[in-house]
Amino acid sequence: MTLETLLQEGFAALGLPLDETALRRYRIYADTLAEKNAVMNLTAIEGEEDVARLHFLDCAALLQGFDLSGKSLIDVGTGAGFPGLALKIACPDLRLTLLDSLDKRIGFLRECCEKLELADANCVHARAEEAPAEFRAAFDVATSRAVARLRVLCELCLPLVKKGGLFLAMKGPDVAEELEEAKAAVCLLGGSVERVFDYEIPGTDVHHTVVAVRKTGDTPAKYPRPWAQIKKKPL
Repeated sequence: MTLETLLQEGFAALGLPLDETALRRYRIYADTLAEKNAVMNLTAIEGEEDVARLHFLDCAALLQGFDLSGKSLIDVGTGAGFPGLALKIACPDLRLTLLDSLDKRIGFLRECCEKLELADANCVHARAEEAPAEFRAAFDVATSRAVARLRVLCELCLPLVKKGGLFLAMKGPDVAEELEEAKAAVCLLGGSVERVFDYEIPGTDVHHTVVAVRKTGDTPAKYPRPWAQIKKKPL
């Protein structure tokens, strides 16, 4: 099946709309990713079927459980743009910031956004713990996919979320241990685990989980700490 057919069937299975503009943009994104991945090692997932399902549909599944329309979203450690850029294609009124520590990846994402005619997507080269001061408590939603353990992610991401906003951590199916070890960190950083959302990627037997942490209070000013401290002594 073509990328387009896989996406049409997958979005239908998720109960999500998919118009011709989004389909065209997913095609451009997939082709650009394949071209650059040959020289940049952006993703281990290759081939149209796997990219359609394990990247695009996996990311789009967030829209099954969470209304992101019109929200400001920062994707922390975005890598090749997942989930942020894939979500922006499906939800074009999303106000997107893509954050990554590797300048080469940010260069790739800027090229993608230009080709996709997404002039309002902001691509920023910075580590999360060294993000610009104006990013603190500035976003309705923060996302992160396969970057680190939950308690570490909470220290990196919750400071960027407005009070009342959400941090969505995309995880595999076995999150019970991470949830338990992250309890103290979530509380300390001004959050509360609101929901654990499980889903299956259409056309696969792959199950993933989204941990939704609501920002219920202010994050103390001393967080996030420098990366060396976070790594040496996670909360």
